[in-house]
Amino acid sequence: MGEKNIAFIGLGIMGSRMAKNLLKAGFPLTVHNRTKEKAEDLIRSGAQWADSPKKAAENADIVFTMLSHPEVVEAVVYADNGLFSGIKPGALWVDMSTVHPTFSKKMAEASSAQNIRFLDAPVSGSKIPAERGELIFLVGGEQTDFEEAKPYFEAMGKAVHYLGKHGNGSAMKILINLMLAHNMAAFSETVHLGEAMGLDKSMVVEMLLNHPVSAPILQGKKAKIMVLDFTPEFPLEHMQKDLHLVALTAFEKNYAMPLANVLKELYAQAKQHGYGRMDMSAIFKWLGQE
Repeated sequence: MGEKNIAFIGLGIMGSRMAKNLLKAGFPLTVHNRTKEKAEDLIRSGAQWADSPKKAAENADIVFTMLSHPEVVEAVVYADNGLFSGIKPGALWVDMSTVHPTFSKKMAEASSAQNIRFLDAPVSGSKIPAERGELIFLVGGEQTDFEEAKPYFEAMGKAVHYLGKHGNGSAMKILINLMLAHNMAAFSETVHLGEAMGLDKSMVVEMLLNHPVSAPILQGKKAKIMVLDFTPEFPLEHMQKDLHLVALTAFEKNYAMPLANVLKELYAQAKQHGYGRMDMSAIFKWLGQE
């Protein structure tokens, strides 16, 4: 495993921690980010720095990207010093960004045209699971490519799911985030109603979280809700983006999603009013505004 050259592009909240776990597992790593400052800790830990996606990819057998949205992926891929200008034929590109399935299929086709192999491999999990190497990988593409990348997924995550053809990983990821957005908003609205009826907030939160009606993921947001500390683990603006991807995909499939579209605009309102960089659980704070 260690003989392969690995590159990692995108060192935000998630990517920096995922790359650190690859280093901890002993894999040689070249990294690139738009701002070098975010790579300093990785460089001190033994990663090599590349000043462009092209340079990062030139000697890589596998390139991992972890970027914020489809437009950024395209910019990294197609720029003059982009990924496609440097990556060698036969190499494997693993895009772990959360994008919609049509986009992943488009990237798979573009990669194939350049004799590059491609996997869409978005992750379920946020800052703390990324730090602990407890992410869940959702992978679409050729199974042989999946098997080649699997040891690296296992260094960054606790579970790896092969879901079949290109786009299936991205499809499953937007479904998971849709449910997360619904759960967080419904829970927030319910707690606020309880408070409006004169019930103690702590009691309502405890009762709901220990009742089967609440999704287990909400336990992880309990502390944020109780002390109103919305330091980002998964920024709200990224959730709003993911809901937009859901809406785009539903439009492509001629499928109406009235609840999802209302939810998308709810998160958009929160972002519009300055909540975008807070954790997605800050929808609780937004819904509690008087």
